[in-house]
Amino acid sequence: MLNRHARGFFTGLFSPLARFLLRVGVTPDAVTVVGTAGVVLGALILYPLGQLWWGSLLIAVFALSDVVDGIMAREQGRSGPWGNFLDSTLDRLADGAIFAGVAIWFFMGGGNSAIAIASLACLVLGMVVSYARAKAESLGFYANVGIAERAERLISVLLVTGLTGLGLPPVVLLVTLLMLAAATAVTVVQRMAAVREQAMADVDGGTPA
Repeated sequence: MLNRHARGFFTGLFSPLARFLLRVGVTPDAVTVVGTAGVVLGALILYPLGQLWWGSLLIAVFALSDVVDGIMAREQGRSGPWGNFLDSTLDRLADGAIFAGVAIWFFMGGGNSAIAIASLACLVLGMVVSYARAKAESLGFYANVGIAERAERLISVLLVTGLTGLGLPPVVLLVTLLMLAAATAVTVVQRMAAVREQAMADVDGGTPA
């Protein structure tokens, strides 16, 4: 939901930057790689050091590369399978680093195993959500459904983790992660149900919706 509503706003906001980067010779792939590297470093260095606010802020800045590289590719007329593959693959790496960084801190210096376990649950379920869609699409089915898409998951964890670094009670982060894990699990079920419905229609002589 958020992806669809925010796309137009962010495209207008970052189009000048995207055009400038193209003029100076920066490629969309380079922006994708640098953005992912920034997210991973912020998550796996600052979070384990307990710098939850600064880590979230740095991650949020670098995560915006996901918008910029898409605008650049469209400006060049180069949106295609390779760019989509690279972007999707590195997104999984970035997502894993964020939840792993939270888990590392709360297993160690943060002293809250419940938050760490909830973060790992979000990590695993988030990967399953992405895999379910990728596998469905490889089989010719549509599975871009569910109540917890990537944008919602990232904004939730970054916002509440950052505020926890500023003094928000850790229990708020725990509840947020538990709700996020539950919503992500529901999304997995929704995608499985959507693909099953299409597969059964195909078997009965229909075509996938």
